[in-house]
Amino acid sequence: MRLATYNVEWFANLFDKRDRLLVDDEWSGRQDVTRAQQIEAIAKVLTALDADAVLVVEAPNTGRTQDTVRALESFAKMFQLRTRSVAMGFANDTHQELALFYDPDQIEVRHDPIGAETGRKGNSDAPRFDGVFRIDLDIDATEDLVRFSKPPIELAAQTSSGMALRLIGAHLKSKAPHGARTRDEILSASIANRRKQLAQAVWLRMRVEDHIAAGEHVILMGDLNDGPGLDEFEHLFGRSSVEVLLEAGLFDPHADRARRPRPGAVPSTARFQLPGEARYLNALLDYIMISDSLRARRPVWRIWHPFEDVECYRMPELREALLTASDHFPVTLDIEI
Repeated sequence: MRLATYNVEWFANLFDKRDRLLVDDEWSGRQDVTRAQQIEAIAKVLTALDADAVLVVEAPNTGRTQDTVRALESFAKMFQLRTRSVAMGFANDTHQELALFYDPDQIEVRHDPIGAETGRKGNSDAPRFDGVFRIDLDIDATEDLVRFSKPPIELAAQTSSGMALRLIGAHLKSKAPHGARTRDEILSASIANRRKQLAQAVWLRMRVEDHIAAGEHVILMGDLNDGPGLDEFEHLFGRSSVEVLLEAGLFDPHADRARRPRPGAVPSTARFQLPGEARYLNALLDYIMISDSLRARRPVWRIWHPFEDVECYRMPELREALLTASDHFPVTLDIEI
């Protein structure tokens, strides 16, 4: 079975208020890319992946007139994707939903949120992901109240072979100091964002530990917006949010390599143009982590980076589609389940 995670930048911009695709020459949210070009590129990438299930990070919006499931199912129908069914969890207010494309002939899934519902006062015992988490990260005897702007999607899944899985899709808080202008504002926002992101990782870790303790197979995937050694604020808290999650008993070979003392060349899953500069920054942000119970099932990971993966580079049409579709590249996991 092949599972994938794919952050599709500004996917929501490709649909109108009634979830109809805008296949035209107007600009998409991506620089110098029209909506028609991005739509075609996304379809080419998804077709090439040929995955049994794809976590779509930054999926189309659910709102007053829009519906994520309807939008993605119509996209799948238009391009005859075999991942023709869609599951999602809690909607959010960011126009960036989390949803799962899947092939119903290969895997069955249902939204299955775990944890207690909370009010504004929250709960310190890993509450449901649409609730409020109480945690004291900096040991100041004052608990912070933490919310997910994009609640993770929790799915109970069963493969066609009969194996039961817990799938969790996540898009953790960005550490970027959006809106900050002065040096002091940037410093303050960056620290606050990292604190919130770490709290979200601890919340996720507690949920994963509960599933593993119950003897369940767990797969956590998505855009974690972090990795060992990615920024200068990490030393304030001693570890990255990715390392927090690995401590739950999860494994991802790319994350494992990045946290070594001398990692050498670290793979990347995203490519951003630096503001005001004629160069790009590559970063490892997207992961598929599996519990130890699945490591004996011959897992093989692949990052579909057009300049780091030989096969992607040698196929010009796929290479250009990957560059046009998003600023992130898909990660896949092939595993015998």
